Amino acid sequence: MAEITITEAEQRRTSACILDVREDFEVAEGMIPGALHIPMGQLQARLSELDPAVPVIAVCRSGNRSAAVADALNGAGYKADTMAGGMTAWTRAGLPTA
Repeated sequence: MAEITITEAEQRRTSACILDVREDFEVAEGMIPGALHIPMGQLQARLSELDPAVPVIAVCRSGNRSAAVADALNGAGYKADTMAGGMTAWTRAGLPTA
């Protein structure tokens, strides 16, 4: 797993699956346009929603949960990175949210 910057995540947004692992109440505040929302606690049950051929960029509020998710996904055969700083850094940088 690599920790990538918000700039790298923005550049890779169209070629990777942005996976938002925050809870519903957090996502209600906004998420990266086009991101797939699967709360961390539901990931195991919903793993089939991810395409193993498409790289994953895991996102949470600050980067802690997404790092754990990226590690787990890499262990399950996916190519996953985590976005440093999470949505806090993304919104602070003025990047788009939906």
